[in-house]
Amino acid sequence: MLAQLSIRDIVLIDRLDLGFREGLSVLTGETGAGKSILLDGFALALGGRGDGSLVRHGEAQGQVSAVFDLPLDHAARKLAHAQEIDTDGDLILRRVQYADGRTRAFINDQPVSVQILRMVGAAIVEIHGQHDDRALTDPAQHRAILDGFGDLERQAEAVSEASETLKRARQALQSQRMRVEAARKEADFLRHAVEELGKLAPQRGEEDALAATRQSMMQAEKVARDLIDAHEAVGGQASPVATLAAVLRRLERRAGQAPGLVDPSIAALNTAIVALEEAGETLAAAMRAAEYDPREQERIEERLFALRAAGRKYDVPVDGLAVLAATMASDLAALDESESSLSRLEAELNEAEGTFLARAQVLSEARKAAAARLDAAVKAELPPLKLERARFITRVESDEAARGPEGFDRVEFWVETNPGTRPGPMMKVASGGELSRFMLALKVVLAERGSAPTLVFDEIDTGVGGAVADAIGERLARLAGRVQVISVTHAPQVAAKAGQHFLIAKSAEGEAVRTVTRVTVLAEQARREEIARMLAGASITEEARAAAGRLLEAAGLRG
Repeated sequence: MLAQLSIRDIVLIDRLDLGFREGLSVLTGETGAGKSILLDGFALALGGRGDGSLVRHGEAQGQVSAVFDLPLDHAARKLAHAQEIDTDGDLILRRVQYADGRTRAFINDQPVSVQILRMVGAAIVEIHGQHDDRALTDPAQHRAILDGFGDLERQAEAVSEASETLKRARQALQSQRMRVEAARKEADFLRHAVEELGKLAPQRGEEDALAATRQSMMQAEKVARDLIDAHEAVGGQASPVATLAAVLRRLERRAGQAPGLVDPSIAALNTAIVALEEAGETLAAAMRAAEYDPREQERIEERLFALRAAGRKYDVPVDGLAVLAATMASDLAALDESESSLSRLEAELNEAEGTFLARAQVLSEARKAAAARLDAAVKAELPPLKLERARFITRVESDEAARGPEGFDRVEFWVETNPGTRPGPMMKVASGGELSRFMLALKVVLAERGSAPTLVFDEIDTGVGGAVADAIGERLARLAGRVQVISVTHAPQVAAKAGQHFLIAKSAEGEAVRTVTRVTVLAEQARREEIARMLAGASITEEARAAAGRLLEAAGLRG
């Protein structure tokens, strides 16, 4: 409920602090005293449209704060908590309006967007008046209102879940169809590529390994040629060993003739021949070690060139060929699997569609039954409101082609104001006064099914009097037994039924003679005097005071 409303520098209000109680509170006063200004300020705090003209003349900014005492599990607290706002204690909605048109919004002193402020405000307060464009007069909300009245929220949720399942099934089938179609277009290319890469069988890291082996073989070929030349020089036809051996034998035959002279040379030649023979053996061993198969080198080169050609063809690094081959093989295998999965997905879509239609049909029938009960309940409230010849019609139109999370029903509140006239949407057919009374009857009926904790009615008794005004007051009082009701009224019959009475008046104050709006909480005697003024006008008579007393007594209050 609204606990306190504070307004600073809004139009004619310079400073205003009002405390509200549970039950029915009324605001009365002369026309032009500022009742609409107060409501405009309140609406601003709830996220209503800002306007620089709302700022009091001569001031840079105005401000409105509304303090609400709400249950801990109230939806407004959950909405605020979702925005990471501390919701312990009271919930305070505040709006700053600047003269240049800018505004700032706060919840519990934390900056928020106007959209968030409006969303939280709508969960706490409903404002109804002759030109109201919210809740009951918004066709977009009528389906939810009917579901709430008929206690159909669980069925509606089941339909919403079925709709979401149907949506996912439709998307899955569509996505699969697109994949299959794309795969079909590439099938020939995929088959060729998979076959070619399958034969090639590339391995990750194979290119580097082959290149290294090829380089090693090329180096070995050069070394082998040099070894052959060296071996030929040491042990081949050009070898000096045979010559040295012949010279050695000649010297050995002369050794006996001059041993001291020949022996050292013989020893040296022996050493040279042995060294040359050892060199030849070493070179022969090196030649055997350096042997390579030219055919193996050719095979390696062909493999390396084939891998690099495939990399260029498929525009991937050689190391990526193995991954590409696996991907293409998977895509090709998926094509066959995708073809068969289409049937499965089509079956799932048909099943989801059947479930949705079955649940939506049950909900539709339940809505039509609830609509009949709602029409009957509203009809019972109309005669005392001087709408005994009017009809309230909850129009439920079903179109299975227009499917959505809410089912396939379009719900709209229609009225027929007089027998024989054409029924039509409530907002278009009913006059201002009639619309207010239709909304009041609806709120009385719907209050038992849940409501915002604070309801504001702006002059819904305009143009009526006597028994009708009394009936309006009685219904507002009934509503106030369940929720907080604040009513701006010109009807003394309504004012007399309030538990709290505020008088709004204008006055000229200060040396500059500035007009300001003041609000006073009326005590018993002052209240009777205000109700007498509402009855008699400018000149209050004793008869008016007596009539005011009787209205208060009839409402169970002292006069």
